[in-house]
Amino acid sequence: MSQSIVTVDIGGTHARFAIATVEGGRCIALGEATTLHTEDHASFQTAWQEFERRQSGSLPRAVAIAIAGPTRGEIIRFTNNPWIIRPALIREKLNVDSFVLVNDFEAVGHAVAQADARYFERLCGPDEPLPAKGTISVIGPGTGLGVAHVWRDGDAYRVQATEGGHIDFAPLDSIEDAILARLRKRHRRVSVERIVSGPGIVDIYETLAAMEGRPVTQEEDVAIWTRGMGQEDSLAAAAVDRFCLSLGSVAGDLALAQGARGVVIAGGLGLRIRDHLVRSGFPERFVSKGRFENFMAAIPVKLITHPQPGLFGAAAAFAREHC
Repeated sequence: MSQSIVTVDIGGTHARFAIATVEGGRCIALGEATTLHTEDHASFQTAWQEFERRQSGSLPRAVAIAIAGPTRGEIIRFTNNPWIIRPALIREKLNVDSFVLVNDFEAVGHAVAQADARYFERLCGPDEPLPAKGTISVIGPGTGLGVAHVWRDGDAYRVQATEGGHIDFAPLDSIEDAILARLRKRHRRVSVERIVSGPGIVDIYETLAAMEGRPVTQEEDVAIWTRGMGQEDSLAAAAVDRFCLSLGSVAGDLALAQGARGVVIAGGLGLRIRDHLVRSGFPERFVSKGRFENFMAAIPVKLITHPQPGLFGAAAAFAREHC
């Protein structure tokens, strides 16, 4: 029997809400998303009430919540917004009977496991579906670097969120040596997230500028991404290409570590750079693993293009637990 639920995806800047339909352990339908700015609302409860107002009526008495951060503990705090969530009070505060809390990238893993094949676009490797059995690595560059893996056995699957974005960065050429040296001035240990994430483009760009003796003024990563993607600035464009190279290396390392038979690149940034990934050195760097090059070349690498994987995946996680 199908059930309607509210599904929520909360990040530092935005909170997204939608009504989903779940049945038989799956999300079978997802309504139009409503996006609210977290800074416009004093708490998650007031944002919930605004969504309820926009729905012009009472909401379903069940909710799935994906959170950009750990979901354990009596109080859940957010890194980039002042909201807090007390899991013990969710039923009372939101007037619901049942709920699920998942890490946002765990939700993306559920989306990878349940989304239709039409939502996956080939980046490199064999032009074939993701494997029905075995491990699929899920990697999402954004504000940080999200990493999870999905283990499949036919219709059965499990999702494991990880902290794979915090493994050590391993440079492969003199430019990456220079990027690492720059970051080591500020950080004793440099993780891959320092380079392969949205903000990482700043250090890539400034390293390239220093190598050419160019003066640079400190600026936000969004400005560099905009110029690099628009080909308005050759140095910014080179930084975007370098980012894609490093992402290819990291994705390949994670696939090896997790024993992956398929890889999915996720996240809003992944979607924005989709064309650059294909024509950059991403595919070559992904397979460039020495004696395992042939092994890596046999792994299909996809981009998930679902418009709301966090909302869809949170609803799927609820369905797995309650339906």
